[in-house]
Amino acid sequence: MPNQPEFPTAESLRIRFTRDQIQSRVREMGRHIREDLHGESVVLVGVLKGAAICLADRGRAINLDCTFDFVAVSSYKSGTRSSGAVQLIKDLTEPIEGRHIIVVEDILDTGVTLSFLQSHFERHNPRSIRVAALLDKPSRRIRPIQGHYIGFSIPNEFVVGYGMDYAERYRNLPDIRILDSIPAS
Repeated sequence: MPNQPEFPTAESLRIRFTRDQIQSRVREMGRHIREDLHGESVVLVGVLKGAAICLADRGRAINLDCTFDFVAVSSYKSGTRSSGAVQLIKDLTEPIEGRHIIVVEDILDTGVTLSFLQSHFERHNPRSIRVAALLDKPSRRIRPIQGHYIGFSIPNEFVVGYGMDYAERYRNLPDIRILDSIPAS
């Protein structure tokens, strides 16, 4: 059997945001969404896999009539840098024409994926498209896209937990932690 990379233990990773800080910010973002939509229904579109946890928590926090849908895209393969080319792996299952859409992302990084998705969704004539991202890394932006609802702005650090991963690991951590050293493959 080939040597498996040595992954740091979750406990050894520095905490960037605790679960309490995350939940407090998610509730606040939910309040802003409720206020902006004035009681109208919304479709929360989660970008798999990272946004699954964010979407569930956000859905509970907004207290509006909402439905969930998911898309899956790929731009990272298994590394820490985006390839720059976005591939749609799974599209929406329900029509969004005339509906308010909130694209739920774990992190707004280069903007490449969200620019691609926004363009893709606009072809389906939604009533509005907004972006909700728990984390924003503006220093890495290469496409001019802004989130409407942002949880926290962070420096250029590789973070894991609360749905975010490295090589499919660490998604289940309730806190957001910093992965300082990337395991050799």
